[in-house]
Formats: sequence, C-alpha cells, structure tokens
Amino acid sequence: MVFDKVYFEKKFSAHRMDRYYSLYPNDETRAIKHYECNISLSESLYTSISIFEVTLRNALSRELSRMSGIPNWYNIFQNHPNLGNLNHYIEEAKQHIFTRHEAISPSKVVSELTLGFWVSLLNSEYERTLWQALRRAFPHMPRNKRQRRNVSAPLNTFRRLRNRIFHNEPICWNLERVETIHNELVEVIGWMDRDLPLWLKKNDRFDDVCIEIRKKMGWKIRET
Repeated sequence: MVFDKVYFEKKFSAHRMDRYYSLYPNDETRAIKHYECNISLSESLYTSISIFEVTLRNALSRELSRMSGIPNWYNIFQNHPNLGNLNHYIEEAKQHIFTRHEAISPSKVVSELTLGFWVSLLNSEYERTLWQALRRAFPHMPRNKRQRRNVSAPLNTFRRLRNRIFHNEPICWNLERVETIHNELVEVIGWMDRDLPLWLKKNDRFDDVCIEIRKKMGWKIRET
C-alpha cells in the first residue's frame, strides 16, 4: 500500500488535505507528516481537556445548586426572567436522556449538558444574575484576576480548541499558540482545584508530544 497524496485525498477528501499540500507544494511527504502531527497533537490534548471539562461542570453545578437551594437547579431556568434563553440546553439534555430510556436525574442532566452551555454561564449577559454565585467555583483564582471576563475569555478559547479537535479540524499550524492555551488550561484547572494540576502532570503527554512534533517536523525545540 502506498500512502501518498492520491490515497489521502481519496480517504480524507481533497478539501481536508489541501491546506497541508498547499503549505508544502513540493514536498508531499512533509505535508502528510504534518497531518500526522496534527492527529498526535489533538490526541495529546484529550487528557487536559477532559479533566477541565468535568471539573468545570461539577464546580459550576455545585454553585448553582447552592444558589438555588435545590439539586435540580436547572428547573429554575424555565421561569427565570434572565435565564430563560438557556432553557433550550436543559430541554435538549433531558430529551437525550429520555431517548435513551433513562431516568432524568440531576447527575444525568449535568453530564449531558454541553461545554457550550457551561461556558455560556460566564458570558457578560449573566454577570448580574450568576457571577456572584459562580465565582465561588474558582476559589484559587488570584485576587487581582477575580473578574468574570478573566474566566470567560479563556473558557471560550478552550471551548473553541476543544471543538476543533472533536470535529477533526487542524490545530497544528501554530504550535506555540497551542502550548500557550494548554498552559492556560492547566492554570484554570488550578483555579478550581489547587491539587488537580499536579495529578494531571503525571498523566499528561502533551509536552512530550510537542517535543516529538518539533523533532519530526524539524522545528526549533522550545526552550523551557
């Protein structure tokens, strides 16, 4: 089997591969190598993104429950004058659970809600309604940063990166930018739980994969 341009365009589409071949018009092998690096980089981010997403939803859910005084805090969204436009996320989550013939419970709803929902809770339109409660989800955030926008901005960056990865889009064009986002991701995890970054470090392959990519592509090794 010859894994060449014709093969990859047939299997993955010419449109998907064109960006790589356009970057290296006279080096088909290097273009394919860059595509392989993109897959490796995407895979290496799963650990940190997974820990971030689960930690975020549990922390925000805890504070929403505390704010509302009930475990099924999402029930207040339907009739709340400032939160009604979020109710479609809740109904969609419930519908998915119902379709699987499972009982709707707070833990099931929390697990089913999308990252887009959790991140949107920190948007400016909910600052007066939710921020006072949700800021407690980030107890280790430095005092000089304790403003909603300093949480919302990185969370939206993480969401966009996560979506690109889960939709198999390219992320390996600016490796230093991805490394910066990863560092910010670990920092935000630490805002929620001081010890989690230490545990993450033992299981996270991201830094090693970045070194491997630089060697494979002949890019300059980043100084630490």
